[in-house]
Amino acid sequence: MTSNYVSTTIDNCGVATITMTREDVHNAFDDVMIEQLISAFNDVDNNNDVRVVLLRSTGKNFSAGADLNWMRSMAEKDYQQNLDDAGVLAKLMLIINQLSKPSIALVQGAAFGGAVGLVACCDIAIANAKASFCLSEVKIGLIPAVISPYVVAAIGQRQAQRYFLTAERFKADKALSFGLVHEICDGLTANDLSEAAAPIIESLLLNSPAAMTQAKELIAFVSNQAIDDELIRGTSQRIASIRVSAEGQEGLTSFLDKRCPNWLQKTQ
Repeated sequence: MTSNYVSTTIDNCGVATITMTREDVHNAFDDVMIEQLISAFNDVDNNNDVRVVLLRSTGKNFSAGADLNWMRSMAEKDYQQNLDDAGVLAKLMLIINQLSKPSIALVQGAAFGGAVGLVACCDIAIANAKASFCLSEVKIGLIPAVISPYVVAAIGQRQAQRYFLTAERFKADKALSFGLVHEICDGLTANDLSEAAAPIIESLLLNSPAAMTQAKELIAFVSNQAIDDELIRGTSQRIASIRVSAEGQEGLTSFLDKRCPNWLQKTQ
């Protein structure tokens, strides 16, 4: 029987919490856990009642990265099997990165290897003061290939050139300076991380769901692009489209009428 390594809860405000629950192995992920995470993120993304998504884990550490037994099994498989396996992990990272809802990673303790990718794929990350990160793949003759687009986007090429190569462990303060995390929480417990996330969640719940989705798409559209006629035309088309959309019209009208927009009324 397949174990449940991931749980999902949704509160009355539409905040979905996806929790990794393999604390006995420091929330290391294998093929089963990856598939369960894919299913969980797809479910919340397709749920119109969900407004914000949290990714967290139980136990002392956020995630130790890839499960050792799973890696051992991959070493015994051929190129095509490894290619297929990498494709599933790549699918998970892409789903989180392109999630239509705002996502927040709450990180305690160690986040190693692929777990750094999970953090980088979330829109916002909060770590406790004891959190530490490591792109440890080269220590065992591998590379952080699948997660690299997201990690490099988060920490920049220059930092990646150091930490992909050295596999040094870096602490929360450096992760903050690199841009991998947005805030450091002084507390050590899960409740402390929840309290640190509360003001951010409150801010997100005030905003138009459709506008936040399109804001995420806008960031992807303009990132690392030359400011040319095509980019200018594309951004103009995006603001024109959202102005005439249902939520755009509701937002403008409610602002002018000095009333709450309908998406805010639904959460009260």
